[in-house]
Amino acid sequence: MPGRLLSISFTTIRPRSSSIPPSCPHYFHWIHEDLRPWKDTGITEEMVVRANRTANFRLVILNGRAYLETYVKSFQTRDVFTLWGILQLLRRYPGKVPDLDLMFDCVDWPVIKSSDYQGPNALKPPPLFRYCGNNQTFDIAFPDWSFWGWPETNIKPWEQLMGELNEGNKKLRWMDREPYAFWKGNPKVAEKRVDLLKCNVSEKQEWNARVYKQDWDKEIQEGFKESDLAKQCTHRYKIYIEGSAWSVSEKYILACDSVTLLVTPDYYDFFTRSLVPMQHYWPIKAEDKCRSIKFAVDWGNNHKEKAQELGTAASSFVQNDLKMDFVYDYMFHLLSEYSKLLRYKPKIPRKAVELCSEAMACHAQGLEKTFMLDSMVKSPKESSPCSMPPPLEPSALKQFIERKQSSIKQVELGEQKYWEEVQDQQR
Repeated sequence: MPGRLLSISFTTIRPRSSSIPPSCPHYFHWIHEDLRPWKDTGITEEMVVRANRTANFRLVILNGRAYLETYVKSFQTRDVFTLWGILQLLRRYPGKVPDLDLMFDCVDWPVIKSSDYQGPNALKPPPLFRYCGNNQTFDIAFPDWSFWGWPETNIKPWEQLMGELNEGNKKLRWMDREPYAFWKGNPKVAEKRVDLLKCNVSEKQEWNARVYKQDWDKEIQEGFKESDLAKQCTHRYKIYIEGSAWSVSEKYILACDSVTLLVTPDYYDFFTRSLVPMQHYWPIKAEDKCRSIKFAVDWGNNHKEKAQELGTAASSFVQNDLKMDFVYDYMFHLLSEYSKLLRYKPKIPRKAVELCSEAMACHAQGLEKTFMLDSMVKSPKESSPCSMPPPLEPSALKQFIERKQSSIKQVELGEQKYWEEVQDQQR
């Protein structure tokens, strides 16, 4: 909407100091784990500078103002909307975000390998923010750009889209949905997605899956007629599978009231480590997707109430624990805890420019401008951020991980028994 007028007003509201902030969701615990590599030594400027090897930009916040030094332009508008989100955080909590200096990499896959920083003489890893991590890296997970909109794919800001997904769920009850597993996406980005296409229904085999290729070039040409996420909650089951790394699609799939069939992931983002199998999703084996999907759908269609509860629990998690209030609070606490580790006073980089919301929105065009205006914070938050939980005790963390592994093992045993019975019937 190039012609949309930019009319911005920012209302100053005195925060209510007497209000008691809510407790943060469970996934805030992972902030402590992500920053643990620097807990004992802190973070020096030398460490931060070493992260510029792959970083797209360096961001410094001083006295509530943001300064940007760009190294490499990101793919599409990932960097733009990541920075936009941080600026909205500053508007939401004016004067509360501490001074800091960080490097951000907008590429999908994590690069700070933990194996490179082991041994008595090893350097400390450089702190590098990005959208995901895995168990072999030290990259710091941060909310991805799509929470403020993804104009290249016409995906609206999360707060608006979450409301539309919720309304879409009300239009078609779980029992009335197609009794199959649905996936629609771009298979070109990963071999595992190409492999998923083999699970589609054919003349020879019914795997209970309905899998579709998403042609984004065609969608752009035809005005995104077939990619409205709020209209894709029409199946009882939806498949989540990673792309080249983690995928932004996970939150949209979880929000559908459908049972999320989650193909074993290699990566995590800032909230997914707190998802629990058989509470928020049904685990699918990556190396045997089709048979695993077939079993999950057959089980769900024979245990409809339990399956429906699984889908509802995932949607409730998204609606309650992943609302924008908590996304901003996660950013606030992560950046605050990170700032505490800095062993130097941040200063404005020589080539940096100051950022402000009004200037960014003024120069934007089309959907980029629309999404910025739709996601702009109009006034400071009246209450304080949610109450940050302490680090998990090692025993509690171990217990949580073992609980998840045990749930997955139970599903695998059930699946094994299912296929043994199928084979017996075919003899």
